[in-house]
Amino acid sequence: MARKGPDYATPVRRVLIATLALILLVLFLFWRIDSPRAEQMRTAMIDRIVPRFEWALVPVTRVSQMIAGFQSYARLYEQNQELRRELQRMTAWKEAAVQLEQENSKLLALNNVRIDPALTSVTGMVMVDSGSAFRQSVLLNVGSQDGVVEGWATMDGLGLVGRIAGVGRSTSRVVLLTDPSSRIPVIVQPTGERALLTGDNTPLPLLEFIEIIDNVRPGDRVVTSGDGGVFPSGLLVGQVAQGTDGRMRLRMAADYGRLEFLRVLRSHPAEAVVDTDMIVRGGNQGMIGPQMPPEAVEAAEAADTAAAP
Repeated sequence: MARKGPDYATPVRRVLIATLALILLVLFLFWRIDSPRAEQMRTAMIDRIVPRFEWALVPVTRVSQMIAGFQSYARLYEQNQELRRELQRMTAWKEAAVQLEQENSKLLALNNVRIDPALTSVTGMVMVDSGSAFRQSVLLNVGSQDGVVEGWATMDGLGLVGRIAGVGRSTSRVVLLTDPSSRIPVIVQPTGERALLTGDNTPLPLLEFIEIIDNVRPGDRVVTSGDGGVFPSGLLVGQVAQGTDGRMRLRMAADYGRLEFLRVLRSHPAEAVVDTDMIVRGGNQGMIGPQMPPEAVEAAEAADTAAAP
């Protein structure tokens, strides 16, 4: 069995560790000395040793830069997430602002519509769009308690929309001009041609029974004629447009895609004429409506008799 040689490594290791510990202790004590001479020596030592160990500080510097970069990236990520949340909140506020602006513009448009001064109105908000493939109508939040009567015309901010076809206590149904049951007499301006606007469940209802079709051109203005007492005269309906089938149609002035507020026009039926001869002679007995007192009628007849040859 081979004999082991003397162990020199352990004593040498111990001596080196002791020497290193002593050097570090001396260096620590030297660094803690508060003396101008010691400060000068420390400064001179740093100036001589540190520049020669710049290569050793490169990895430390790079690691420090990487750590700072990761910290900066983390801060940017947090800021980005916060900005995204702010953008979502701002988008919601923007949508609310746009809706309020649209409602405000519609109400302002209703206020700016020029109609017959004799026509008063009540404004209602569209609650439900009950349109279907066979019916075009909407519901308003005004009814009999607001004085709404069946048959009255309704308008949006610019053009005619339809007529009241059913009245409840607090709601009413409006049949749109695009409904197949809708038939209204209109006048094409500036030629004065009369026609019948007929709904056919399309955005462009038909213009039928035009007297002289050559006088009607696309872009002509169309208003209600007032014939038959269906609607008051002079209400804007839309503009003439030629359909793909070659037939004359109407591009509605009302924005049917955004019906939110409608103005219900309080119209009153005109006096019906039953005796045209009385109209020519200056009397008013030929009308169904307010009558003159009997004394005034007798005086007028006496005056007519005296004036006769």
